[in-house]
Amino acid sequence: MNIILLGYMGCGKSSIGKDLASKLEMECLDLDDYIESQEKKSVNQIFKDKGEIYFRKKENQYLKEALERYTNTIISLGGGTPCFAGNLEIIKNMENAKSVYLKTSLQELVNRLFLEKEKRPLISHISSKDDLKDFIRKHLFERSFYYNQAKYIISTDDKTVAEIATEIKNTLL
Repeated sequence: MNIILLGYMGCGKSSIGKDLASKLEMECLDLDDYIESQEKKSVNQIFKDKGEIYFRKKENQYLKEALERYTNTIISLGGGTPCFAGNLEIIKNMENAKSVYLKTSLQELVNRLFLEKEKRPLISHISSKDDLKDFIRKHLFERSFYYNQAKYIISTDDKTVAEIATEIKNTLL
C-alpha cells in the first residue's frame, strides 16, 4: 500500500512523510525531489526556465511513474499536484493507495510560508504578509475542492510533526 500525502505548500507533507515512513517502516518519496532528480533542476529553476505549464505536465508524468514504480511508500505530493492534469483521479482510482489531506489553517500557512517564500516559486514575488494571506486564501478556495476528496483529512494546527505522523498511523491502521 502507498500513502499519498496532499495539502497546500507549507502544510508539512515532506517532514511528516519522513516521520511517518520511519514509524511505519516504509519508504518515503517526495514528488518534488523526484522531479528534481529526473529533470536535473530544482523546481524553482524549472518554473523559471520552462514555466508552470511545462512543470505541471512533467509533474503528471513523474507522478504516474512513481505510482507504478513504488509500493509500500509514503508519497508526499507538491501542493498543486492534485489540482492538475487529472492527478487526483489517478490517485483516487488506485486500489493500493490511501490519500491523506494535511489540513492547515490560513494563518498557520502564512506564518510558515512567509519565512521561506524565496524557496517557493509561486510566492517568491510576494513581499508582504497581507498579500501572501490573500494569495493563499484564493488558492485554498480553489484547491480545497481537490484536497477535500482525500480519503482522510488530518488537521495539522498546533501539532508537532511526530504527533501528526502518529495520528495518521493510528487512523490508517
